[in-house]
Amino acid sequence: MLQTTLQSIRALLVFTVITGVAYPLAVTGISQAIFKDRANGSLIVKDDKVLGSRLIGQPFSDPRYFWSRPSGTSPQPYNGAASSGTNQGPTNPALKEAVEGRVKALRDAGGDAAKSIPVDLVTASGSGLDPHISPAAAEYQIARVAKTRSLPEAKVKELVERYTEGRQLGVLGEPRVNVLELNLALDAATK
Repeated sequence: MLQTTLQSIRALLVFTVITGVAYPLAVTGISQAIFKDRANGSLIVKDDKVLGSRLIGQPFSDPRYFWSRPSGTSPQPYNGAASSGTNQGPTNPALKEAVEGRVKALRDAGGDAAKSIPVDLVTASGSGLDPHISPAAAEYQIARVAKTRSLPEAKVKELVERYTEGRQLGVLGEPRVNVLELNLALDAATK
């Protein structure tokens, strides 16, 4: 009995060292060596200041900027510690009210009433953290951003095209625009 207990304790210690220390250190070392940027959060740094991550959205409400997809996290938007959707179904009055408020905000900011608003500008993603919008959502905002920044629409459209990412491996997902990177490029273009 005592020998079985000692074997069990030895096995526990060996597997704790292997799976709790050696394996995590090996994976961390490999990821830091091969994928350093991604392993550290894909941060965007300028002048030694972290501006954000390429992987987590940020709220933009100034008409001079492209607006992100709404966030469903709480207690504040784009909260990485509370990644989740809103869990509001199509019959939920709170979802209808939130979408109507977002539509009004987009129209009030200078959106074209004749154009339909892309759904990703008024509904949150499943994670609530999506840093991307569709090219259609960016296209909807070009006129407003160009006007408020006194830039030609063609210049803003060129920036949108430059920051549009294609499908992963050419087939997975949909084309998308990283809002933070696009807005930083806009700031650089209007300095």
